[in-house]
Amino acid sequence: MTAVRQWDCFDAMESDVRTMVADHRWSALALPARAEAIALRTLTTPDGGRWLFGAHARWYRQDPADGHWHLAAPPADPGFRAAARVVHATSMISLNLVPAGPDFTADRGSVQGFVGPDVPPEITERIRELVIAQRGRRREDFPLTGPFAELFAGEVASPIAAVWGTLMWCAYAPAFDGNEVLLSMFGEFLARPLPGDEWVRWLPPSSLDDLVALYGERVRAGHPEAGLRLVALMADTADTIRADRRFRPRADALLTMVEPLLRRTGPDPSAAHQGDDAVRRAWLSRCPPHVMLPDSSPVEHFQHALYDLVQALGFLVPRGADPRAVAASLLAADLAASAPRAADALYPWLDPELRHILHVVLTDPSHPLRGCWPRSGELPSALHPPDRPSAAALLGAAYATGLAWCRLSGTTVPERGFATSSALVHRLAHERDDPAPGISGTFPRHF
Repeated sequence: MTAVRQWDCFDAMESDVRTMVADHRWSALALPARAEAIALRTLTTPDGGRWLFGAHARWYRQDPADGHWHLAAPPADPGFRAAARVVHATSMISLNLVPAGPDFTADRGSVQGFVGPDVPPEITERIRELVIAQRGRRREDFPLTGPFAELFAGEVASPIAAVWGTLMWCAYAPAFDGNEVLLSMFGEFLARPLPGDEWVRWLPPSSLDDLVALYGERVRAGHPEAGLRLVALMADTADTIRADRRFRPRADALLTMVEPLLRRTGPDPSAAHQGDDAVRRAWLSRCPPHVMLPDSSPVEHFQHALYDLVQALGFLVPRGADPRAVAASLLAADLAASAPRAADALYPWLDPELRHILHVVLTDPSHPLRGCWPRSGELPSALHPPDRPSAAALLGAAYATGLAWCRLSGTTVPERGFATSSALVHRLAHERDDPAPGISGTFPRHF
């Protein structure tokens, strides 16, 4: 006998909105008319919550206290989803919740970390070629300042930093397997070991400011062609790594941002004389509006990363667990281990339910959801992902969420990772075939 699939109001509404936005007439509608069409498709759930499927093809939940809508991954319980109903909202929704069209079709890439699935050899070999070609550059011609000057050895010039910075900026979550070839090729250039442990390098992402500074310094020093060569190297790196979905969304964004400069049609050289911030604004102004970058919107970046974390925990639904509640608990675990007071900077940007869960789990040592927390570096067995791809996705989403709340709250990224992502690596390490990284054989001396 064939089982009858339960009606899912969330799925039905999502399908309806996608069909509506895909229609060629959508973009021709006036923005208020589009906003009304989305508002008329608001769902209400048995707990009184209100949800809508809107911009970036994602769900939003309304805070009943102030009426604001928060990016929020939808509930997972099938019965709860089936009991939702359409409520014909009459109030106008914020225009930033209205799908534009491109935001619905944009490639989100992959949330997988670089622990488990390595960067494909064809990409690493091309990056190696770019690095080797820059090995002989003199630091007098391409000086280094700022964070890159601390990371690289004294004789290393900025073209090496341009390749490295592009890799780190484009990576969804730059936590890398210690044996990853993409990292080991930089070993000879580093001034000190990369942060991490015996398995993983927990790397902070480069900022767009770091990349802009490499270009701006050369222009202001009277060497605009050298600055242009650095930007071309960033573009070559981004074009190479975009074949890996973990790099692709930001690599595409970077290529869009620097294209006018490479075509010599942008105002970047003049802007560089006004300071790096002027160049940064010029680059960001060219970024497609549907691309959320930590450099331009740290709040939205945090919300999207947490949304990804909830989705990466979707394997828990058949086990009877709520991915939203577990995600809030794991966020609390990371905060408790690294920076408990940082939660105050996050509460305003969470939907009401997640805000409440995060607060009670952080403040109540006996709360049942603390059972989700890692113990002795291990995740509870109930939270073990079913396979390596799922574990890599959860690792990437967890680390990206940690980096996002650190950026939003001004917290320093812990050098040995966050509690959740570290526990996931411990789990993956039990399943791996390759040996632990060591001083000899596998790694250059700086690792």
